[in-house]
Amino acid sequence: MKKRVLFVCTGNICRSPSAEGVFRAFVAQNPLPFELDIDSAATHSYHVGEHPDPRACAATKRRGVSIDQLIVRQVSLRDFTEFDFILAMDQGHMRILNELAPGNGQAEIKMFLSYAGDDGKEVPDPYYGSISDFEHMLDLIESGSQALHQHLANL
Repeated sequence: MKKRVLFVCTGNICRSPSAEGVFRAFVAQNPLPFELDIDSAATHSYHVGEHPDPRACAATKRRGVSIDQLIVRQVSLRDFTEFDFILAMDQGHMRILNELAPGNGQAEIKMFLSYAGDDGKEVPDPYYGSISDFEHMLDLIESGSQALHQHLANL
């Protein structure tokens, strides 16, 4: 069995690449009994082809995770049939993903933090904030990653 997980935020420069990197690291330390592909994407094309925000790179690096090598891409229609889980960082992303989803999509589209027990909870965008906002984002992502891992382990 193989599963595919896609994390989604607005520009794919802060929240979703951080979630991709943190979740990859968590799974590497806590392997699942099946193969897992992990990726991230943007709802908007603002930064396609760029690397994640330097502040997100620095914040994840402080926690032992490197996301510098990731390249921004935008969500595609193909993602809805190729991924098993498409995880939104906030309600705006959730709305956009549900609007984009084709009728033949197999992906389960959910709020990322719903696995931690709160469907409405969002990972706030740290882009216009301070370093502490990036740290708070990572605290939520780490919590969500543990809960998502537990969900996947029970499949």
